[in-house]
Amino acid sequence: MAVLLEEIVRRVNDLPVLPRVVARVLTLTGNPNSSIKELNDAICKDQALTVKVLRLSNSAYYSYHRRIATITDAIGILGFTAIRNLVLVTHTSTYFNKGLKGYRITKGDIFRHSVTCAMAARSIAKHARFPSPDSAFTAGLLHDVGKVILDVYVGAAYDEIARQMQEEQQVFSTVEDAILGFTHAAVGGRVAERWNLPTELVEAIACHHTPLEASENPQLAAIVHIADAVCLSMEIDTEGDGLYYPYEGQALVLAGLESTDLAVIKSELRELVSDENIFQLENKR
Repeated sequence: MAVLLEEIVRRVNDLPVLPRVVARVLTLTGNPNSSIKELNDAICKDQALTVKVLRLSNSAYYSYHRRIATITDAIGILGFTAIRNLVLVTHTSTYFNKGLKGYRITKGDIFRHSVTCAMAARSIAKHARFPSPDSAFTAGLLHDVGKVILDVYVGAAYDEIARQMQEEQQVFSTVEDAILGFTHAAVGGRVAERWNLPTELVEAIACHHTPLEASENPQLAAIVHIADAVCLSMEIDTEGDGLYYPYEGQALVLAGLESTDLAVIKSELRELVSDENIFQLENKR
């Protein structure tokens, strides 16, 4: 393909930029000296963000026994990293909730897949005793962000990608790389760099189809890889290639899982996705 990866990152005019409030929340939640008041003040400056964070705080995913009524309560009960993830969910919903014509993804599907993958990654991380389950959530949430950028380029090649994928029973990303010369994962890694996310998150996004290539934190990349595969195998799917998406041979070992863990994780995930509140941020008042 004539267009190079670097050219795409430079030329796409609508490359997502973190809003000031989201960037401020990431800064505060990454600083151990930040206070609850500082984080509360940052979020409450954006009324729409405040409403969505509170809605998510009260979803079945967090299963708190009483209603969380204020951002201060949410921070105190759920913690800084959980609040960071809720803010990222609300931010990504603004462009993940649309359709991606180039990838033949209908409105809302990529958001559902991304949030479900995030929940799966966090569940896997807990089973694997990964030290930062909320980092796994973030990486799972953002793993497909490259599709938002590549969407305008992949449309002309999509039918050929789909044909080869079906005839050769290859995963989408393998054929995508063969035809375009790079994948949505690679582009997603560049977006994460532009957002100044931690190196291990950049790598997990870039390597979510190829976890054996990760060097910064192979366990995190493997966790996101398995989470994505679990969602696709359960038909929580935006690519249509769930049947052709086996785990990498060493992914379970890298993640620190046994194959028997997957049935438990899938059962947990089915229960979590039954709560529609987390998928309908743009549709509810």
